[in-house]
Amino acid sequence: MTTIAERLRIVPEFQPEDYDRVTEILSGKLDRRLQRWEAEQVELEISVKGRDSDQQRVALECWISGLPKLVATSTERRLDTAVGEVRDDLFRQIDKHVTKQESSRRR
Repeated sequence: MTTIAERLRIVPEFQPEDYDRVTEILSGKLDRRLQRWEAEQVELEISVKGRDSDQQRVALECWISGLPKLVATSTERRLDTAVGEVRDDLFRQIDKHVTKQESSRRR
């Protein structure tokens, strides 16, 4: 089982029929980045506010042991696109912290 599948909480604004698709979109690239931590060190939560409205906002929150809380958001109206945007933004944030940690260890 992947870290995403194990550690992702999908809040009730998503419909049960969305769960597999959301997990699929988030997996892959993001899972590979999270492999450096044990699954128990990672918590993820995805939410959507104002679903199907002009004010729709998707948020992906991530807690990783030893890092500050990370939050990625999207206001994209298409849900699949919004989930992809928060995945990519969270990947960039994690990558930034990993790069920063690795460069400080080399000093």
